[in-house]
Amino acid sequence: MVNRKKITREKKISRKTLSLKFKPFFDNPLTPEEVWKIVPPRITFDKKPWVYGVDGKWLRRSGIILIHRDLTHKENLFWSFHKSESFTALNQDLSKLSGLISQSGNNYPTGAVSDWKQAIVSSIHSHFGSIPHQRCLSHVLRLAKKHLPKNSPFEATLNLRKIALDLKRVTNNQEKKQWQESIIHWEKQYGYLLKEKTLGLPSIKKKWWYTHGNLRQGYRLLTHDQESLFVYLTNSLIPKSNNSLEGVNGQLDKRISNHRGMKLGQQVSFAFWYLTFGGNKNTLLNLKKLWAYWRKSNML
Repeated sequence: MVNRKKITREKKISRKTLSLKFKPFFDNPLTPEEVWKIVPPRITFDKKPWVYGVDGKWLRRSGIILIHRDLTHKENLFWSFHKSESFTALNQDLSKLSGLISQSGNNYPTGAVSDWKQAIVSSIHSHFGSIPHQRCLSHVLRLAKKHLPKNSPFEATLNLRKIALDLKRVTNNQEKKQWQESIIHWEKQYGYLLKEKTLGLPSIKKKWWYTHGNLRQGYRLLTHDQESLFVYLTNSLIPKSNNSLEGVNGQLDKRISNHRGMKLGQQVSFAFWYLTFGGNKNTLLNLKKLWAYWRKSNML
């Protein structure tokens, strides 16, 4: 890892001088629209079907970097910073991305993968129509492990956790049916727990609540919009998870952590640069094109 302290020591310059040298980069990152113009993504010349994915990287809970990706060719298509992962933010991004896709004469995606937040589902439907939309199983399993901990003393929780983890092993419609039957069997055996309530004391404002809140959330996670869990079974092009995009998020998170001390605006610019140059499609020639364009635009 190369950090600011190491650079200042090796180059024998002050931190202030180093900050001034990097100021143009932080002030003027390339926009997705500029990247499309300089190095068009593969979907602009490869007219084969492709799958769209979206996910976000939160920065200090002050805002979120939204990353829109072509999961088929593993290319970042668009990125932005917003205060929240709202329908307004997603709609704004997809309006711009749809415009870029239309200008290139390319077809819209034939499928999508996301964590199934309502704002995402609505915005995808609004811009891309009723395309097959897979709920990311990695997100589902992560939440299932949270709501259904492996050290729970309750048999019902442990059994439902096992059913949740079996989800990743479903590879065909027969296994899907068996998995759904295991949910039904669990509900017949333990369903009464989902309805149990705890009454509050007179001194507590809340009069009652569900006794097994986490169990209810885990159950709903596996039963609500259940068909969205299995879209990949009938659409071979659509992956069962957003792993490609989550890998980008993980690497971005690691790199931002390596450069502690950056202000929020600097973190956003750093993320934009990473998503520009850290892309998959960027051969040395493409990197030179992007670099030459940026230098010319900033008269360096």
